[in-house]
Amino acid sequence: MDAIEYSLKKSVRNAEVVRELDEARQRELWRSVAIGMLLVALVLVTAWQHFELLQHGYRLEQMQQERGAEEEINRHLRLEIDTLRAPGRIETLAVERLHLVAPGPNDAIVVERVAPAEPPPKSVIASR
Repeated sequence: MDAIEYSLKKSVRNAEVVRELDEARQRELWRSVAIGMLLVALVLVTAWQHFELLQHGYRLEQMQQERGAEEEINRHLRLEIDTLRAPGRIETLAVERLHLVAPGPNDAIVVERVAPAEPPPKSVIASR
């Protein structure tokens, strides 16, 4: 005859078993959690500083490009002002548009400045 295998399952009730907390293991766990959080915070601060530095670099590059564009506009405007202030251009506009005529040598009158006369010797002059 073949051997019949069977197993008996013994029911063990563990409800009454109370596990004690291992204080040293708990402290080690909390210490590990604190160190982990500190490392995560350090990594986050470092990453934040790095990204802020990149953002400032991009902003600086953009501002330098804007400054270059503004300087180019400034050069064009100064050139336009110099062109508009040219005496030859002003004379041409005065003759053609306003129908002005350049004065001849006999048309100009020179007004000389008159020096004030000396007061008479016996006059009273107010002084402060």
